[in-house]
Amino acid sequence: MTADDLPPRLTRLAFHGPMSEARAGRLVATLAAARPATVLDIGCGWGEFLLRILEAAPGATGVGLDVDARDLARGRELAARRGLDGRAGFVEESAFATSRGPADLVLCLGSSQALCDPDGPHDVAAALRGLRRLVAPGGRVLLGEGFWHRVPTAEELARMWPDAREDDHRTLGALVDEAVGAGFRPAGIETADRDEWEQFESGYRYDAEVWLAAHPDHPAAAETRARVDRQRSSWLDGYRDILGMAYLTLVPVG
Repeated sequence: MTADDLPPRLTRLAFHGPMSEARAGRLVATLAAARPATVLDIGCGWGEFLLRILEAAPGATGVGLDVDARDLARGRELAARRGLDGRAGFVEESAFATSRGPADLVLCLGSSQALCDPDGPHDVAAALRGLRRLVAPGGRVLLGEGFWHRVPTAEELARMWPDAREDDHRTLGALVDEAVGAGFRPAGIETADRDEWEQFESGYRYDAEVWLAAHPDHPAAAETRARVDRQRSSWLDGYRDILGMAYLTLVPVG
């Protein structure tokens, strides 16, 4: 069985998270207006947001870090197609305790786990300290981070992802307080709306669902069907309208 036999991966998504084109445009314009010369993207995936920053900030260079070779290859292809391959690098390496930086703009969109000890639990406070270390004085950080709209019950947690816990996330106020405690001022605070979540969740599974409909008896169909059904149920019956995504534009103090 080759990769060509399997469902395509995430071709319907521009961003690997609940972000609309309108929100992306506003954030890119605001961040590019600060004229960053260097950009570091933590857990970049295929780096769509990084590439848009580089398009909006002529002369800037950027590096995206990720451990998924497939996403990085997609990022390199996108950069070459848009004439940005000389200004954008995609590197397969862990961001944990990275020696890269400081950069004028640090992006961390839904990937703060990349800054946490891989042998320990997700620790947003540690991730924020890592971001504070990676950003240059006077720079900016764009953090996309999950938060609880309200603290879920034990029954709701049981319907989410495996081993979901109340302390996996904070409320929005507590998350912003953590950012302040790590040495930032929150210049911008916004959150994904329901439409952004629905577009993301549907797009996340779209390729697999269409492939399953066309290949119901494929050797990989049963495993793929079970995985997709678990993901869909986790959203619809678990974290829908409970888990949010915050986009925080953070400025380092001092």
